[in-house]
Amino acid sequence: MDAKTEKLNLKREVGLMGAVSLIGGTMIGSGIFMTPQTVLSSIGSPGASLVVWGCCGFLVILVSFCYAELGTVIRESGGEYIYILKTSGPVVAFMLVFTSVLFVRPAGVAGIALGFAQYAVAPFYPGCHPPVLLVKCAAAAAIIVLAIVNCLNVRLSMSVQVFFMVTKVLVLVVIIIGGVVMLIRGHNENFEDSFENTNVGINPIGIAFYQGLWSYDGWNNLNYVTEELKRPEVSKRLKGL
Repeated sequence: MDAKTEKLNLKREVGLMGAVSLIGGTMIGSGIFMTPQTVLSSIGSPGASLVVWGCCGFLVILVSFCYAELGTVIRESGGEYIYILKTSGPVVAFMLVFTSVLFVRPAGVAGIALGFAQYAVAPFYPGCHPPVLLVKCAAAAAIIVLAIVNCLNVRLSMSVQVFFMVTKVLVLVVIIIGGVVMLIRGHNENFEDSFENTNVGINPIGIAFYQGLWSYDGWNNLNYVTEELKRPEVSKRLKGL
């Protein structure tokens, strides 16, 4: 009798809503609430700041289309690692994983966690800055809790992701509506001579674009869990749209 070899596969438990929340919930993070002031101070004017945000969004849309197509062609988890492995070989792919695991990903997670911790503990210290040690402890606790949740169950982690995505979208809607109301009431002084004092140097424009693109980070997260999607061809296509 021929022995059948069984292949170890990931469970396909991530549905369409979970896939959307994995992208939207990650992109709408603490960065969008922290970097606008840096973008504005770097570029020097509100009008140029809006141009930078628009250009960053357009670039993210283009690369998202590319990743959506890659996700439908190469249906393996791993994101850019699996793409580089299949196109450039194991050496380059290993260098990517090595730098990502040891430097890039930990630095990004630490920055996001610290941003979250600052906002989380700020209500307990009105009128003053919270202790640095407390902020770091809160950030570490948030990282540990989310890591445990992701290790326990995929569905539980997706439920948490969906909940936070809906919450952050509602917060952004409140902010947008508040801004529109202020404009209707005539508070448009920031749009008068909106391009005045714009810094056109390479350094300020580069810093502004870096901060803007960092706020949009997370558009590629779905490709890391391609093998866990229930219908990857549908989720990827809708992501591209």
